[in-house]
Amino acid sequence: MSALRSRRSFLGHAAAGFSTLALSRLAQAQPATVPPPPRGPVPPPEHSVTEPVSVEVNARPIPNFEPRDRSRVRFGSLQYRSGLVLTSPFRGFGGLSGIRLDPKGERFLAISDQGGWFTGAIRYSGGKMVGLDDVEAAPVLGAEGRPITEKRYWYDTESLARDGSTVYVGLERVNQIMRFDFAKGGTRARGEVIPSPAAMRKLPTNKGIEALVVVPKGQPLAGTLIALSEGGFDADGNLIGFLIGGPTPGQFSIRRTDKQLISDAVLLPSGELLILERKFSWFTGINIRIRSIPLKSIAPGALVDGPALFNADLGHEVDNMEGIDAHVTGEGETVLTLISDDNFSLLQRTLLLQFTLVE
Repeated sequence: MSALRSRRSFLGHAAAGFSTLALSRLAQAQPATVPPPPRGPVPPPEHSVTEPVSVEVNARPIPNFEPRDRSRVRFGSLQYRSGLVLTSPFRGFGGLSGIRLDPKGERFLAISDQGGWFTGAIRYSGGKMVGLDDVEAAPVLGAEGRPITEKRYWYDTESLARDGSTVYVGLERVNQIMRFDFAKGGTRARGEVIPSPAAMRKLPTNKGIEALVVVPKGQPLAGTLIALSEGGFDADGNLIGFLIGGPTPGQFSIRRTDKQLISDAVLLPSGELLILERKFSWFTGINIRIRSIPLKSIAPGALVDGPALFNADLGHEVDNMEGIDAHVTGEGETVLTLISDDNFSLLQRTLLLQFTLVE
């Protein structure tokens, strides 16, 4: 049996449980509020970045998204383009929970859930990703210019949005959102906490804001920061979202189906909000879904829903997919980029995947 088939069999059976255990931070019961910090110095998270540093990242191509059928390239409304398995000798590389690319899909900004930035460039050959260049890690800084990880519980940076030089980051365990002006030093910029809805601060500490999207000019809700909770539920068991700022601030709900939880989102120029979702269990392992919701349907008090464009499981080259972004090529193709959070586990991988949206 090939090494690939052995690994897939392992993941599909015994490691479905082990990988779920590695992901169990997403499912563990958490208190509704953060307990008061104990006295004494705050130790940094194990894999936090403490200072800017260049990072070596190795990339192994993923030629087929479905190893069982190497001729298949179409998956729902997506067509597989290319993928990479990313590894690094730098112990702080991993935990990637959000990614934003430049309009060409080349330069990227990513956030680690250990309070760190990662920047760099995707290298292409013939339209396929082949590696990463100029990768740098840097700590996320607070208003005083110190790494936010020096504050207890201020490390679970799970969501990322960008509006020009303005960058927003969501911190899950303290249910806060920070704003950075990258015109003032890029990843060396100091962040400030922005006002947030009272209901957002009451979300479960490990299922708080998992996706952030800024609505640009020319779109409905222009100027609004959309914040989606991973697993905060309304009275009917649907997922909670918030409209922060903009013309109509307020709270809305996303219909929850098939026990999926939100992990990220991206807004297309067409006005479709694509929501990346995931679920996992001891028996089936990981399942990934992308759902499309019309931006025009979102309003305070609304319950929104939309069709699934894409589904994948352990029969495909997926892991704990936590980040999604989109760019449009010179040929007019809409390309979706997905990245996974390996939870710094030997049983998981950091994957970078790209698909073309074909309908």
